[in-house]
Amino acid sequence: MHSAHLTRRRAALLLLAAQTLLPVAMAQTPRFPTAPIRMLVGTPAGGTTDVIGRLVAQKMGENLGQQVVVENKAGAGGLIAAESVAKAAADGYTLLMAPAQLATYRALYPGTTLNPETDLQPLGLVATTPYVMVVHPSLAVKSLPELIAHAKAHPGQVSYAGSTPGGAQHLAWEQIKRSAAVDMQFIPYKGTAALMPDLLAGRLQAGIDNIAVLAPYVKSGQLRGIAVTSAKRTDLLPEVPTVADSGMPNFQAIGWFGVFTTGKVPAAVLSALSGAVEAAVNSPDMRSRLAALGAEPQSGKAEDMRAMLSRETATWTRVIQEAGIKVQ
Repeated sequence: MHSAHLTRRRAALLLLAAQTLLPVAMAQTPRFPTAPIRMLVGTPAGGTTDVIGRLVAQKMGENLGQQVVVENKAGAGGLIAAESVAKAAADGYTLLMAPAQLATYRALYPGTTLNPETDLQPLGLVATTPYVMVVHPSLAVKSLPELIAHAKAHPGQVSYAGSTPGGAQHLAWEQIKRSAAVDMQFIPYKGTAALMPDLLAGRLQAGIDNIAVLAPYVKSGQLRGIAVTSAKRTDLLPEVPTVADSGMPNFQAIGWFGVFTTGKVPAAVLSALSGAVEAAVNSPDMRSRLAALGAEPQSGKAEDMRAMLSRETATWTRVIQEAGIKVQ
């Protein structure tokens, strides 16, 4: 009887111990997130990256049940924001809304220790944007082959720009110049807003920039669209052929936008974040708002973002090195 009483007592103590330990075990895998999340954007407020970042942040916040707060941390073409996220605590509370420039940092800034492919973890590919090549109507060319012929007849006399030096728009120009073996004069500007007055006035003869920015000027006749840089034509300017259609097969240069976090985030946190990005991108209102910005909504999947970054890094590193492009 005495031994049976001891056995019952031992069983009761074991049950009590198990109940006490259960919350401890659960506490080791806490619900995520339990506090607001920061999303760094490496451009000033109001630009395309910032606008898309805020759309994604709002939707992610709804999906995660916690606010995702956008912080603009401009500088060095977005490199400062990317480095900040790479060095942040690996807890999933610091995100990066990155544009296509992420693929160029290692080649353009030899002083950086950042390797986006290993120091950042992709969460999802949000959208892509085609660029359009335009000329001022005072330049008597109506197609890319005509522009190349004109530039060959007047070496060094055609001026061109593309947003900021080392940006995807500038690199698209360099790839076209090298493919066509033409000599044209690059004029550096600090962003699209800075170059637009000169382009519209004809002081700058040609430009490549985001189609959402330039399409209204093409439609009004203030600028002439001669080629889009994406692999296929765009609904925004359906009559404008691609660069590939204009004599440069397989040419593609696009803007893209994706969400990343710090490289060593735990798997459960990573799963929650990437799921929130994918759900955000695939919501119908998000896709219609992206389309209204001239952006083409993508899958929202992490693996698609990883593949895009890898491909773009290889392409633009080669162009930067061959063209000897340096950022001042």
